[in-house]
Amino acid sequence: MERTFVMVKPDGVQRNLVGNIIACFEKKGLKIIGLKMMRIPRELAESHYGEHRDKPFFGPLVNYITSGPVVAMVLEGKDAVGTVREMMGATNPLKAAPGTIRATYGMDIGRNVVHGSDSPTSAEREINLFFRPEELVNYQRDVDRWIYE
Repeated sequence: MERTFVMVKPDGVQRNLVGNIIACFEKKGLKIIGLKMMRIPRELAESHYGEHRDKPFFGPLVNYITSGPVVAMVLEGKDAVGTVREMMGATNPLKAAPGTIRATYGMDIGRNVVHGSDSPTSAEREINLFFRPEELVNYQRDVDRWIYE
């Protein structure tokens, strides 16, 4: 099974959408193996968004993501990265497909409520940035036989 990193951003936390967003992933069949609420330190935010360091939106993005608490999680499932990306929808909520998380809950590209890793390589890097190995819980779910062949 593949793992991916997901974060409910400060706007999602402030708007009380955490439970709704987690429920979307759980209803799909993805398994939560790591979950925590945190305030992201500036250094971690700069590392997390490091590939955007030279872009004009880097400073405002770091300021935003550190402006309030987030909920970080690790999800596991078949093609977890692609599944989560599809469920989140386009970065710009106004262009996201109907029924996606961003289309349902977002109105602005800068306040799109959720982040998800864009590749398995990014997922591994982001998981390691936000979680220590002992914070991830491996367990069997009886329901998995009803989700996967």
